[in-house]
Amino acid sequence: MNNKSRKNWIEQLIHSTMRAVGIEIERKQNPTGVNMSYNFILNYIGYDVKRIEEAIKEMQAQVSLECYIKAFTLHELGHALDRKALLDSLTKTLAFYEMKKNHTIYEQYSEYNLLSMLIEEHEMNIAFEETAWANAEKLNMEYGIVDWDSFEKAKNHGMATYLKLYEKDLEVYNKLVSEQNDVGRPFLFA
Repeated sequence: MNNKSRKNWIEQLIHSTMRAVGIEIERKQNPTGVNMSYNFILNYIGYDVKRIEEAIKEMQAQVSLECYIKAFTLHELGHALDRKALLDSLTKTLAFYEMKKNHTIYEQYSEYNLLSMLIEEHEMNIAFEETAWANAEKLNMEYGIVDWDSFEKAKNHGMATYLKLYEKDLEVYNKLVSEQNDVGRPFLFA
C-alpha cells in the first residue's frame, strides 16, 4: 500500500469508527509527532499517520494497526465526550502554557513552585486520560468496535506515556523537596 492509500485507509478507519458510534467530529491530519489527539478548543481529532505507524511499533504487546487506530479513535472520542470539563480547565491549561513559555527548562526543574505546576499539569492530564479511556470503554462495550484484548493493550500503551513522564518528574520533584528540607536542618557533628 502506497503512502496516499495508507493515509486514506487510516482516515477511513477513523471516520468509520466515528460513524459506528454516532459521534462524528472533524478530523485533521496533523504532522505534529502525536499519534492522535483531541483539540477541545476547536473540537477536532488530529492524527499523524507517520507517528501512528511508529507508535504501534513501539508497543511491547502488539495489536493490529486497524485495532490500534479504532481504539485510539474511541479514546479521542472519549475526550470529546468530556469536552465541558476540558473547556473548564482552560484557565489552568493557559497558566501552565504561560509558565513554560516564560521559564527555561532549567528553571522549571530547579524551582519548587514551577516544578509543582508541572506535577499539577501531569495529574490533570492523567485524570483527563483516565476519563477518556473510561468513556472509550463504554463506547466499545456498547458498540463492540475493538476486541477487548487489543483495546486493553492500546489503553495501557497510551496511559504508560503519561505515567512515565509523571513518574520521572515526580522523582525530580521529590528530590528537590528533600534537598530543600535538608537545607534548613542544622548540621550535627559527631
